[in-house]
Amino acid sequence: MFDLNNLLRDNIKRLVPYSSARDEFKGEASVFLDANENSFGSPLPQAYHRYPDPLQWKVKYKLADIKGVPPQNIFLGNGSDEAIDILYRAFCRPGIDNVLLCPPTYGMYEVSANINDVTVRKATLTEDFQLDLPAMEAAIDANTKLIFICSPNNPTANAIRREDIEMILNNFDGIVVVDEAYINFSKQKTLIQELTEYPNLVILQTLSKAWGLAALRVGMAFASEDIINVFNKIKPPYNINQASQELALEALNNIEQVNSWIRETVEERNQLEQALNTLPIVEKVYPSDANFLLVKTTDAKGIYQHLVEKGIIVRDRSKVELCAGCLRITIGTPAENRELLTALQAVAAQK
Repeated sequence: MFDLNNLLRDNIKRLVPYSSARDEFKGEASVFLDANENSFGSPLPQAYHRYPDPLQWKVKYKLADIKGVPPQNIFLGNGSDEAIDILYRAFCRPGIDNVLLCPPTYGMYEVSANINDVTVRKATLTEDFQLDLPAMEAAIDANTKLIFICSPNNPTANAIRREDIEMILNNFDGIVVVDEAYINFSKQKTLIQELTEYPNLVILQTLSKAWGLAALRVGMAFASEDIINVFNKIKPPYNINQASQELALEALNNIEQVNSWIRETVEERNQLEQALNTLPIVEKVYPSDANFLLVKTTDAKGIYQHLVEKGIIVRDRSKVELCAGCLRITIGTPAENRELLTALQAVAAQK
């Protein structure tokens, strides 16, 4: 049975979080002499001399309207990577506990585990890039605290079967982290509405992909209020800067533009898939629920190098488990995709 208190590290239970100057009063004020800021302003047109809202409430209320979840169930991080790191620091005792990963998947899960001295256990995906439930069950023990599932998965681009994720949620007493960074491009619905049903569920999303705000570094975690309180207890006091908060809030008012880009990206993805399948240097284009394609080629390294020489950068994933010969190609603009295809056709003509 899931018990959050039993999962938390003892030092986190005892932790008294840092109390920032802006946490210590409620209401409105006109004179701020509490935080040792520069009272004369900043040398910029915008006034950035005040510390930002440590809990980013304006952004969270806007996200709550869009996502259909209370703002108290939202954590904002300096990219999703901050949320991943906090999960390790909250729930995993260094040198004792372990986490379960399902490769091939997003590399930061393992990097963050190594940084936090947490053992990584692995249950490789099946040949069709789905969860191997028996292998996962065999890998779990009493010290397994976290399971990371990326859906749609990076680098394979496919969505993970929802019933398999729910099977794990119903049978694992630790935290199940579902990374939905690419969910906007998928036919599969987000699991956000299931938060009330699964107290052990943490969902990661981001403003870096569909929302086009990668430079702002704003990641999101959705979870029970108890888990969000743990995140807020551990995070640095001002982890999202004022500029990122302001620009994110402005961007969130342009949902129709973002939806239009999503539709165009999916259309371009389908057209690019068809075009790639006509090339003799392409052995397979895997089905995609993301804004990229995993493409099995006859010579990944050679094709990658040719593209670099043409100023086109893709990702060589050929050394990743189950991805031999594969390139990961982000969906570009129509002009960028045409340039890519022209370069690939030139490679094919040389073979």
